[in-house]
Formats: sequence, C-alpha cells, structure tokens
Amino acid sequence: MMEYIYAALLLHNAGKAITEETITAVLKAAGVEVNEARAKALVAALDGVDIEEAISKAAFAAPAAAAPAAAAPAAAAPVEEVEEEEEDTSEEDGMAGLGALFG
Repeated sequence: MMEYIYAALLLHNAGKAITEETITAVLKAAGVEVNEARAKALVAALDGVDIEEAISKAAFAAPAAAAPAAAAPAAAAPVEEVEEEEEDTSEEDGMAGLGALFG
C-alpha cells in the first residue's frame, strides 16, 4: 500500500491531480501491479484532505511525541503529568487516524 501513497505524494509534489487514473499511471510506470480497488480507496480517502497540512502535522507530531517522555522525570506534580498525557493522547489519536489514512 505504501507505493500508492508514494504515488499520491509524487503527484501532489508535481502539482498534478490525484485521481485513480494518475495513481494507476504512476504505479504502472514504476512497474507495480496495480490493484484498482486500492487506487480507488486511496483517492476516496484523500478527498478533502489538505496534504500539505497533513505532512506538516505529521512532522510536528513526531518530535512532540518524544518531548513528553523526556520531560516526565522533571515534572513538578503528578497531576500535571496526567493532564499532559491526556493532551498527548488526543494528538496521538489524531495522528493514528492520519496513519490509517496512509496505510
């Protein structure tokens, strides 16, 4: 499934429309056997998604997820630490949803 996502990112980077036809063309050009259902599902999943925003959130979330783990020993009060974990969980849940979108 990753090759489908790579094809979509390549098309996005080139400023081309991400359609079933363009995904199929990129994959065939790369020598990948295309599963039409996967191409269709990817295009449907990306409908209405701002790819630039998704990429920036994913890039931001990776360092942010590591920061609370490093800061945990230095936490002043356990209550604050619990609240921070709840916030991080909602960010992680959002990123897990994004991850599911991309395979």
